[in-house]
Amino acid sequence: MGAAGLVLLAAVSIDVVSAHEEYVVEDERDVGLREFLLEALADPFVVGPLVAGALVVVATLAAYLVVRPVQRDVAAFRFAMREYVEYVPWLLRISFGIPLIGAGFSGYFVSPAVEVDLRLLQVALGFLLLFGLGTRVVALVALSVYLAGVAVWPTLLLQVEFVGGLAAIALVGGGRPSADHVLGRLAGTPGTLYGRLDPVHDRARSVRDRIDSAERYLPTVVRVGLGVTFVYLGLTQKILRPGLALGVVDRYELTAAVPVAPELWVLGAGLAEVGLGLALLAGFFTRATAATAIAVFTLTLFALPDDPVLAHVGLFGMASVLLITGGGPYALDEHLERIETDADRLDATPTDGP
Repeated sequence: MGAAGLVLLAAVSIDVVSAHEEYVVEDERDVGLREFLLEALADPFVVGPLVAGALVVVATLAAYLVVRPVQRDVAAFRFAMREYVEYVPWLLRISFGIPLIGAGFSGYFVSPAVEVDLRLLQVALGFLLLFGLGTRVVALVALSVYLAGVAVWPTLLLQVEFVGGLAAIALVGGGRPSADHVLGRLAGTPGTLYGRLDPVHDRARSVRDRIDSAERYLPTVVRVGLGVTFVYLGLTQKILRPGLALGVVDRYELTAAVPVAPELWVLGAGLAEVGLGLALLAGFFTRATAATAIAVFTLTLFALPDDPVLAHVGLFGMASVLLITGGGPYALDEHLERIETDADRLDATPTDGP
């Protein structure tokens, strides 16, 4: 697309810095991955808490599945969340429209890591997403621009949530409230002047009718997009690049807040992110995992005050969508819910007795 070509042209002059942890740290410790892992895994005060934490998580999940202590609460929460499903497209548009506008006005491209000025392009795409005008086409254009940017600046992979988020918007469209919904009503009302002038309404309706059946996969797209982001960030920003993560621990004196070894901070945070990502990819306790992700984002913003908020808005939005929709098709949650439903039926079935 023509818009994606602007990204390639911008490669002529750009100063790229690093991302996420690197937003707040300029210097990293001079430590190699092998050296870090050998030292960390030989320390019982690092390995012990990691193993204990993993066992606690496994035991908690197993106990929940066996005891099922809050089933009525879970059912009530799911029922409440279903009332917000119609607002999911709006939530997604806001979550990716605002960061694009902010990036445009701030002088960087999608991520603060890429200091290139594509103001007009990003602001236009962002506002069109916010208004919900030509939503599916705009989302595909924005996705093409992002992918073209990744081809030039692989650093943008640290904002890989844009792939899942924009793909989800392209799948579900503008929803309501949106300009697409209002204009569609005008064009579809017999006798309106706008209906006679609108050249795209019938074609757009035909496209919408063809893809309506695929909208059920929205939670899957969002879940996979967010899960891949977590795994990628946990590996590339922490586990595989420990010097950078140790630099964050040093700068914010995190060992003073929680007196544990810096290596435990790095491995604990990295493995937690990878674990959350794998749980999302599998669709395992999706709503609980999404809620945990939101808590992690919030804690990060308070713990690292220099971390730019706009870089996390899309992640907040995707996690919030999963709170509403759950895991969707191809999620382990489907099997867990089926098992729970069958167990409830068995409990409710009267037994023959003397």
